[in-house]
Amino acid sequence: MRILLDIQLPHKPFNSAVRKGTAGSIIRKILEETSPEAVYFTEREGRRAVTLIAEVKKASDVPSLSEPWFLNFNADCHFHIIMSS
Repeated sequence: MRILLDIQLPHKPFNSAVRKGTAGSIIRKILEETSPEAVYFTEREGRRAVTLIAEVKKASDVPSLSEPWFLNFNADCHFHIIMSS
């Protein structure tokens, strides 16, 4: 099952990580652990945002995509099941 995950990063937690110099290494670690097919960094509604596409084998794998974003950045995560032709 292919998932599109929309992530919105709140200013305060992410700015704190940027100031500490840890934002890049945290994001790199999350992406290495989740191995998404594609990742896009953008802005959404005035906040930093990430859109990623990942393949999951079963529904119980879905939380592993969002938990690192929740725990490290207090992010809002929205899942969308996607299909390709």
